[in-house]
Amino acid sequence: MTRPRRPGRDDDPDRLYTLTGGRSRSDSDAFDLVTLVVSECEPTPGMQSEHVTILRMCQLPTAVVEIAAGLGLPVSIVRIMLSDLLDTGRISARHPRTARVADRLPDPEILEQVLVGLRNL
Repeated sequence: MTRPRRPGRDDDPDRLYTLTGGRSRSDSDAFDLVTLVVSECEPTPGMQSEHVTILRMCQLPTAVVEIAAGLGLPVSIVRIMLSDLLDTGRISARHPRTARVADRLPDPEILEQVLVGLRNL
């Protein structure tokens, strides 16, 4: 007995095998669920259709989980495809928490005023 397929979902093992070139893991650990992906170029003729879709989806920063949902593919498969695009320089990726530490720290003058206020207690 075969499993009923959900509409809009392409989880045929043969198709997934083809999408990843037979790989079961990505070469990069650069992608978790909230990593933001941005296209660095336009799609080119002859590209895999899923890669074209990813480049179009990621014209603005888009999370890996959103890309997987938009493609209707497992996150593990999308990570492999994103690694391919990252290796060729077609996308860039960054974790949302990688902002510079100096940007997150309070102004040193405010810290000094707090310290003076604590000493006066």
